[in-house]
Amino acid sequence: LPELAALRERGRSLRGQLRALEAEESDLEQRFYLGALQLPNRTHPAVPVGDQSQARLLEVVGEKPVFDFKPKGHLELGEGLDIIRQRRLSHVSGHRSYYLCGAGALLQHALVTFTLRKLLSKGFLPMTVPDLLRGAVFEGCGVQPSATPSPVYSIDPARFEDLCLAGTSEVGIAGYFMDHAVQLQDLPVRVVCSSTCYRAETDTGREPWGLYRVHQFTKVEMFGVTAAERGTESEELLDEFLGLQKEIFSELGLHYR
Repeated sequence: LPELAALRERGRSLRGQLRALEAEESDLEQRFYLGALQLPNRTHPAVPVGDQSQARLLEVVGEKPVFDFKPKGHLELGEGLDIIRQRRLSHVSGHRSYYLCGAGALLQHALVTFTLRKLLSKGFLPMTVPDLLRGAVFEGCGVQPSATPSPVYSIDPARFEDLCLAGTSEVGIAGYFMDHAVQLQDLPVRVVCSSTCYRAETDTGREPWGLYRVHQFTKVEMFGVTAAERGTESEELLDEFLGLQKEIFSELGLHYR
């Protein structure tokens, strides 16, 4: 039928136009996406502009202990008690790694359990997340896996394309909510997650001491998803999280600022 032949020809023409438009769309998306990655996160208006010298001390809680002797640091104490090992590990796990043994391992588990119980009682949703995530999830959290030097560990791309080890469970939780709709009446969502964090810490020119700026550690994360109806929800939830952090430190009997 002439009408059918005309429609089929029209279909072929549309497919050709669509292929050209899809190529143009892909090019535009790449250009705008790369441009968007250069946009910084907004800072809070109360944050002072400048380097660390411009920081303001807002609050001091508790009294800093005063000793009539020179106190030992955590590494010296841990090594003396045989609960931390950080030396002589180059042949086992390389630089900036460590072992926790006996009471050291139990102390870490106790702190994680203490914090999880605290936050579960406040209505937080417990979650476990993948350690390996795709680059787009990191980029959505403001982390550039392809930066030089990279802040993250990348898995061999010859075997596993576009997979990196997360430096915080924040990335995995953000990935859970990525392209995911939440009902307004269900907000805010409060999530707590304990995870192993992997960080490719770079050489800052000053050797870190003890269990600081290490390549792997366990951390409990608070994460929130809020509405933006009034424009203040995010700040209010951040203040709530800060209050919970203060409770945790105070209940542990720690002096902090």
